[in-house]
Amino acid sequence: MSYYDYRVSQEIAATDPPFAALIMAAARKADSDNVELLREAWPETIAELRARYNAPGGLLPGESS
Repeated sequence: MSYYDYRVSQEIAATDPPFAALIMAAARKADSDNVELLREAWPETIAELRARYNAPGGLLPGESS
């Protein structure tokens, strides 16, 4: 980790995003090994990310914007 990474983490934390959103964002940036580690730790969150990624507009059946 660099000082830049640390500073960006402060900026992200200041916006108070939901924890699941942080995990989903991390998975979007992760390589295949790291996304697998995320999947092992948070399988439901990664499954939802995949489902929403493949759903039109990210909406799951029965949801509306």
